[in-house]
Amino acid sequence: MEKLKLSYEEIGSLCAELALLIHSGTGSADALSVLSEDIENKALAEKLKNMAEEADSGAILSDLFEKDDAFPKYLSTLLKVGEKTGHTEGALKSLSDYYYGQSRLSQQIRDALVYPSILLVVMLLVIGVLLVKVLPIFNDVYKQLGSGLSGVAGGLLSVGSALSKVMPLLAAILLAAVVFILLFSSSEGFRSKVVLWWRKKHGGKGLSWEVSSAQFAQAFSMGLSSGMPTEDAIELAGNVLSDIPAAKERCDEAYDLVSSGTSLPDALAKTKLLPSAEARLLATALKSGSGDKSISEISERLSFKGERSIRQAVSRVEPAIVIISCVLVGLILLCVMLPLMNIMAAIG
Repeated sequence: MEKLKLSYEEIGSLCAELALLIHSGTGSADALSVLSEDIENKALAEKLKNMAEEADSGAILSDLFEKDDAFPKYLSTLLKVGEKTGHTEGALKSLSDYYYGQSRLSQQIRDALVYPSILLVVMLLVIGVLLVKVLPIFNDVYKQLGSGLSGVAGGLLSVGSALSKVMPLLAAILLAAVVFILLFSSSEGFRSKVVLWWRKKHGGKGLSWEVSSAQFAQAFSMGLSSGMPTEDAIELAGNVLSDIPAAKERCDEAYDLVSSGTSLPDALAKTKLLPSAEARLLATALKSGSGDKSISEISERLSFKGERSIRQAVSRVEPAIVIISCVLVGLILLCVMLPLMNIMAAIG
């Protein structure tokens, strides 16, 4: 049987609806049963129906999610903490926010890479056609007029001639790029694997770290709001970021620092899990007794900052591609048309 694959949005929606039902006083078995009747995903509906039957027999909600590999381990881990501390509803709400945030981030990463990539492929195709097909035609015209392309135009003609010799290879590369873009755009599973690979390689710096820092703050906030001790909440966040070696090392270091008596803000600032400004804000909030609320606000602010950075990166990439491509196309046309205009003027 094929494994059920759930999107971040489906998991977030499931947690949100469970939180609402439990808030209204509905037991876990009845809540799962109600959801199984309303969810459009038939495979998920059947799974929830079976889980409802097990819950009705006394099974614990977190154990049901834990033994089913269709659901992330992070979900069952945090839910188990919530159940032990009497914060089941809060844990489900936090999980809903987390997975909705992951869904939004996945969408933004797709938009950030897909549209510029499509634009780049189209522009490369246009430039390739000009070099390989159009320039030779103009060169033949010049030869008939007793001249030929020289200078920059001649150099571009040589480039086009070299490209035409490896056209099958270029066509294969272009086709592979198109297939990659289509898969990245349409398949969340494929996109997740690509993002996972990128996070392992570059997750500890630059824009990737901004996103990772926001995820740490969100996971840490969820752990605290579910009743976890500070050290355990850091460990939980480290497990969330276990796919990023640099981030996991920083979480382990922060755990050791807090365990040895270092204040939480100092530990998070020293390990760069939080920016210095946010760490100072957390220190002030802890003195006033509003640390939990503060870390939640910091999480939201860092998430917004990460999303804004992605949008800014896209806003810089797209114009750069357009400008460079237009300059190249214009240069090619000028190199071809100016000599032709001189020849026509001489003939006239």
